[in-house]
Amino acid sequence: MVFDTAYQRLQAALIGPSRVKATLAAVGVAVATGVLIGAWIGLLNWPLALASMAAVTASLFMLRSTQISLMAVIAVICLLPFAALPLNIGFEPTLLDGALLMLFFVWFARTVSGEQETFINTPLTIPTLIFIALALMAFVAGLGHASLTPNTLRRFFEVMLAISLVFVVTNVVRSERQLRQIVRAIAILGFGTASAGVFFYVLPQEWSIRLLSLLRIVRYPAGPEVLRFINDDPERPMRAIGTSIDPNTLGALLVLITVLIVPQLFSPKPVLKRVFVAPMLGMMGLCLILTFSRGSLVGLALALLVLATIRYRRLLPILIVVAIIFLLLPQTQGYIDHFLSGVQGEDRATQMRFGEYKDALILISRYPWIGVGFSDAPDIDLYIGVSSVYLLIAEQMGLIGLVAFFLVIGVFFVHTASVYRRSRRNDGLEAILLGFQLALVGALVGGIFDHYLFNINFPHMSAIFWLYIALGLVAARLARESPHRD
Repeated sequence: MVFDTAYQRLQAALIGPSRVKATLAAVGVAVATGVLIGAWIGLLNWPLALASMAAVTASLFMLRSTQISLMAVIAVICLLPFAALPLNIGFEPTLLDGALLMLFFVWFARTVSGEQETFINTPLTIPTLIFIALALMAFVAGLGHASLTPNTLRRFFEVMLAISLVFVVTNVVRSERQLRQIVRAIAILGFGTASAGVFFYVLPQEWSIRLLSLLRIVRYPAGPEVLRFINDDPERPMRAIGTSIDPNTLGALLVLITVLIVPQLFSPKPVLKRVFVAPMLGMMGLCLILTFSRGSLVGLALALLVLATIRYRRLLPILIVVAIIFLLLPQTQGYIDHFLSGVQGEDRATQMRFGEYKDALILISRYPWIGVGFSDAPDIDLYIGVSSVYLLIAEQMGLIGLVAFFLVIGVFFVHTASVYRRSRRNDGLEAILLGFQLALVGALVGGIFDHYLFNINFPHMSAIFWLYIALGLVAARLARESPHRD
C-alpha cells in the first residue's frame, strides 16, 4: 500500500500539468538512480553489481504473480542451477533458493490476502505429506551420529521445498492457458540449455574453459577442471556439460524436457509451431548424446518407445531411422563402444557403480527401516552415496522411505492414467499429459543408474522432478474438467 501510494504520487508529478514539479521529479529520480547505481558499483565490482541489479529486477517481477515466479524457478533450473549469491550468511544462498522462496512467499501472500482461491487437494496430498514426514524423521534421527553443517541443512531444506512444489504448483496453475505457457517455457529453456551444452562442446577447449570460468562470479568452478571427459581421462572424448557442471545431470535434465516436448510434434494443438519444435528437439537430442550419459539415453529410448507404442505410432519409424543412422555413423562408434563397455561392466565407471551398489546394500542391511539420514553414515566403513536413486533413498530414509516414494509414484501414475481417456477430449491437454507421464517414466528408468532425482547436492533435479509431478496432476485435473467433445 505504501509503495503503491508513493508510486502514484511520483507518477502524478512526472506527468502532471506542472512543469516545475515534473522537472523536479525527473531530476530527483535521475539523481536517486545514479546514486544507487554508483553506490552499488562502488561497493561491489561491476559484474556483481550488474548481476545483483538483475536479481533485484527479476525479484520485483516475481512479486507480481506466481506464474512469473514459477517460470523463474524453471529458468534457474535450466540455465544456472548451481549459481550462488555473493553473500555469506553461514552458507551462500543460491539463485534456486531465492526463486523457490519467492514462489512460496508470493503464493502464501496471495492466500493470506484472499486473492488465492480455495486450496486444491489432489490424490498425492497425503502420500507426499507422508514422504516429507519420513524424510524429516530420517534427517533428525541421522543427527544422532553426524554433525549438522549449514550447507547440509540448506541442501536438505532445498529438497523439502522441491517436494513441496506438489502443493504450490497444483494450486497456482489453474488454467490450461497457464499450463501451456509453462510447457512452452520449459521447451524454450530446454533448447537454451541444450544449445549451451553443444556450444561449449564444439568450441576449442581453451575458449570453453575461459567462458565457463567467468561463472566463478556466481560460485561456479573455474579452470581446466570445468571440462569433463569419459572416465575423467582427457585423452578420451569430452562430455557436454553446458552450465550443469555434471554431464549426467545435464543428461537427466534433457530426458525430462525432451520427452515432454516430443508429443508436441503430433499434437493438433501444440504449444509451439512444429517448425520450431522439430529443430529444438534435434538440438536436445544432440546434446544428450554428447553428454555420453548411458542411463539417460536408456531412459529416453524407453520412454519414447512407450510413447510410440501406446499413442503416436508415427513416431516408431522415426525412432527406427534415427537408431539405424546412430548405429552406422562413424562419428557415433565411440559412443556405442562406451555404451557397450558399460553394459558388459568393463569400464572403470561401471565397475565403481558395482562397488557402490554392494556398499549400499551393506548399509541398508545394517539400517533397514529409517536409514541413516542425510549427513553421514554412522559406521566408519560405510558412506552415503550410490548411483541409483532407489538405493540412495533406502540409504537415507530406509526401506520405509523407499516404500513411501513408490507410493507417491504409484498414486501419480494410477490417477493420471485413470483420466487419460478424458484428456483425449482436448487435443492440447492429451499431448501435455502424456508428455509429463512419460518424461517421469524416462527419469525413473534413468534413476536406476543415477542418483540425481533425490540427491541433496543436486536440488534443482529434485525440483524439476517434483514440478513435473505437480504439473502432471494439473493436466489430469484439467482433463477431468474438460467438457465432453462429440
